[in-house]
Amino acid sequence: MNTKTIKEKVLIQAKPEEVYNVFLNARKHSEFTGSKATCNPKVGGKFTAWDGYIFGKTIRLEKGKKIAQHWQTTEWPEGYPWSTVEFSFKKKGDGTELTLVHSKVPKEQADSYREGWKDYYWKPLQKYFKK
Repeated sequence: MNTKTIKEKVLIQAKPEEVYNVFLNARKHSEFTGSKATCNPKVGGKFTAWDGYIFGKTIRLEKGKKIAQHWQTTEWPEGYPWSTVEFSFKKKGDGTELTLVHSKVPKEQADSYREGWKDYYWKPLQKYFKK
């Protein structure tokens, strides 16, 4: 199975704890994406985003610093293992440098997911914190 890793960095004008929390709080996640999300914010807890299009479970949490999740979508190729999404949050100036490492992404879907992170996460997240 051919896979790729997506790496992204984006600057968000909010504190690391605030950005961290928006990924684990279903109400806030739904607000910034505009689509229903669910989240049990603990290690082993399940989550969904984008009305169930994205789903998985949280495998690691470092409060205000890191989130790691097993992650798939409803378009995942049959037989492929879970991908791993790691978000890291680091104070940079008066904002947060958010680093994404999304590994084990099916190669044929990697470009689509890379664009999806930009269009459906980074841009709405930046807009959400500019309020």
